[in-house]
Amino acid sequence: MTENIDPRPSYDRALDWAQTLVEGVRPGQLGDPTPCPEFDVRALLGHLVATVTRARAIGEGRPPFAVPSLVEGVADDAWPAALAEAVAAMRPVWADDALLDKEVQVPWGTVPGRAALWGYVNEALVHGWDLAVATGQDPEADADVAEAALAGAREKIPAGMRGEGVPFDAVVEPAPGAGPTEQLANWSGHRRR
Repeated sequence: MTENIDPRPSYDRALDWAQTLVEGVRPGQLGDPTPCPEFDVRALLGHLVATVTRARAIGEGRPPFAVPSLVEGVADDAWPAALAEAVAAMRPVWADDALLDKEVQVPWGTVPGRAALWGYVNEALVHGWDLAVATGQDPEADADVAEAALAGAREKIPAGMRGEGVPFDAVVEPAPGAGPTEQLANWSGHRRR
């Protein structure tokens, strides 16, 4: 469904939303748990910044695993700046339209650039949802972006494709009235605690 759509505007909107959430984290929340069981809030912030840095590396033709999955050593009050700097460094890399159809190496294989960026839209939305839930912020991103990402995730990450070697837990049944961002997080195996 998202195969021929330019993901850059959606990624921009997802990252803008994530930036707002990062700015809303209070210092006393950094050690709090998140719906992503391997991360507290501080580690989730480090992972969110790392996903943007990986998207940049992929666009530059570097191997994705050359970038750690977690940024560490950021001062407690510097997370908004760290994310903003990562986004500012990543956006120009993906400005070339030709990169959208070029095959790139991602953690899950070799795909066209547009598919890689849709994967990172998913990362920004799902981990943004995790952060919002953990810190008491609005857990719903732009509905159009979340709905497009959800449709793509349902197609590319089917419910039966879970288990060993797959970074997604079993699909979680959404709560009644769950918005599209929460549904996307649930599809990715994330649940409220």
